[in-house]
Amino acid sequence: MTVVPAAAPAMIDWKVAVALGTRLAGEGPQVTRAEADRAVAQLRAGAQRAGELVRDFTGLDAPEGTAPVLVVDRPGWVRANAEGFAAATRPLVDKLAANSPEGFGRTIGSKVTGAEVGGLLGFLAGKVLGQFDPFGQPVTAPNGRLLLVAPNIVHVERELGVDPDDFRLWVCLHEETHRVQFTAVPWMREHLHATIQEISDTVEPSSFLEGGLARIREAMAAGREGGSLVEMFSTPEQRVVLDRVTGMMSLLEGHADVVMDDVGPSVIPSVAEIRRRFTKRRQGVGTLDRMLRRLLGLEAKMAQYRDGATFVRAVVDKVGMEEFNAVWAGPENLPAKAELSDPDTWVRRVLG
Repeated sequence: MTVVPAAAPAMIDWKVAVALGTRLAGEGPQVTRAEADRAVAQLRAGAQRAGELVRDFTGLDAPEGTAPVLVVDRPGWVRANAEGFAAATRPLVDKLAANSPEGFGRTIGSKVTGAEVGGLLGFLAGKVLGQFDPFGQPVTAPNGRLLLVAPNIVHVERELGVDPDDFRLWVCLHEETHRVQFTAVPWMREHLHATIQEISDTVEPSSFLEGGLARIREAMAAGREGGSLVEMFSTPEQRVVLDRVTGMMSLLEGHADVVMDDVGPSVIPSVAEIRRRFTKRRQGVGTLDRMLRRLLGLEAKMAQYRDGATFVRAVVDKVGMEEFNAVWAGPENLPAKAELSDPDTWVRRVLG
C-alpha cells in the first residue's frame, strides 16, 4: 500500500513514518483470541447501534453505507493516519517543495521528516480510542471512514476499571456522532478541505523553514509553558483562520460529547461513573505526557470538548434540538470562536 503523495514523493518518507510509528505504538494490552474477537464484534455492533441512537437524538440522518466503520489495531491506525496526513498536508507540502530552491526533501531529508511524523504517529497511536477520518481513501472511502482502535479501548476500560460492554458502546456513541456529522452534513468535509488549503495559502515557505527547529527546541525546553506547535508556527493572518477552525472543531467535539452523555443514561447503566473516571484521565499523567499533549495541541483539544459541549447545551436548552440544527445548514452558521462562550450571540445571529 503506497501512501506517498504523488505531487511531492521525496519530501516525506512515508515508509519510514509508518515503520517507526508502528514500532513506537506497540501492540497494546495482552488479550486472548476470544477476547479480541469479542471486542471487535462488540465495537462493530456498537457502531451500528450508536448510529441509530444518534439519528434519533439529533435528527441528523446519515445515508447508509456512506462511510465505512473499521475496527483497527495500532499499526492499522498508524497506516490509516499516514494516508490521511499525506492527503491533509499535500497543499502545504506542494507549496514548500515548489518554493524551496534546494528542495525541501534535500534540505531537511525525507527520512528525517518521515521519522518526525512517525514519532508523532507512534505517540498518538497509543492514545486514540476512535477517530473519523474525513480524508479516507478516495476510491474505497470517498466520504471518509470511522476508525475504532480496539486495543486502546480495551486498555482504557481496564485502566479505568469500568464495565467493558458499557464503555465500548459509550465510545461508539461519541465516534459515530462524528461519522454522522460528516455524512449527514454533506458540505462539512469539503469545508474542512478548503480551510486546510486556506491555511496553506498563507504560509511563507522561507519563514516556515527558517528557525523552525529552533522554535521546537525552545518549546521543548524544560519547564516551558507555551502553546502548541500549531500556535508557534501561526502568523496573525493564519490565526484568523485557526480561530474559525477552533469554532468548527469545538462544535463537532462538544456535540459528540453531549450526544454520548445525554443518550448514554438510557442505554448505558454505568455512564455516570464512566464519565467521571474518563474526565479525570483526560487530564493526562506525568510531566512528560502533559508537555507532549501541550506541544501537540491536545490540551487545546480538551478545551474544545469542554467549550463545545457548553455551547451546544446552552443553545439546545434555549431553542431546542430542531432549532439548534440550523448550525448544520452551511459554513456561515458555524459558531465563531468568541460565540462558544457567548451562545446567545450565535442564537441572535443565526436564528434571529
